[in-house]
Amino acid sequence: MKEKLYTIELHDALTSGDECPFCWLERKLEQEAIEFVLGSSYMESDIRDMTDRRGFCRGHTKAMYDYGNTLGNAWILKTRMVYLRQELKKQMEGFSPQPATVFGRLKKKESQENSLSAWIRQEEGHCYVCDRMEETYRRVLDTFVHQVKHEKEFLELVKSSKGFCIHHFADLTEVCGRELGKKEQDQLFPLLSDQMNRELERIQEDIDWLIEKYDYRNGDKDWKNSQDAVQRTMQKIVGGHPADPVFRGRK
Repeated sequence: MKEKLYTIELHDALTSGDECPFCWLERKLEQEAIEFVLGSSYMESDIRDMTDRRGFCRGHTKAMYDYGNTLGNAWILKTRMVYLRQELKKQMEGFSPQPATVFGRLKKKESQENSLSAWIRQEEGHCYVCDRMEETYRRVLDTFVHQVKHEKEFLELVKSSKGFCIHHFADLTEVCGRELGKKEQDQLFPLLSDQMNRELERIQEDIDWLIEKYDYRNGDKDWKNSQDAVQRTMQKIVGGHPADPVFRGRK
């Protein structure tokens, strides 16, 4: 199977040995995005213009704080604050609250959102790091589809991995169900189904044995592969790497 620039990220993920290659890739993309935004790029006007407008979600704001670089964070926050103050002032000047009515109180909460709160929720709904990760992740999903279509050996590479977490498995089946023809789906989906059943059974056995090890009668028995079963089971169910240490900048 020929290695090309646009396949390297996907192939690296599938051969990483991770419980989910897309979780592995997601972590890599997140760390690269944080390093990028807090590297010298924070002094570049075009990047700062994007971070001013997109901002950062709560999770990635915390990740940036944990990463370090006080000066970089300060500059990013300074101009983001300027942007937010200007835009919030405009929204507040045009805001006219509506008095509560009996009918209004009976309506569902989501339908009562006013223009000011709607703007704030909109601002909370985008994040420079999330957007950067999502853009690359979607490209990798497209690459997955392209590889299934054009590289016969690719299915063996998928088969040799440990499958996917349930969260990313949904993304994969969605894009492949939409973009692949029937012949390709007939080759891929039985493989994915068998793989997921097999790998989830493996994880089930590990978490079951971890619990059994806490029975005094099994105290002298081997842990097998169960010592890290909690974090691997968490990953398989919801994605991510719950046991990861805080990501910090290199000093």
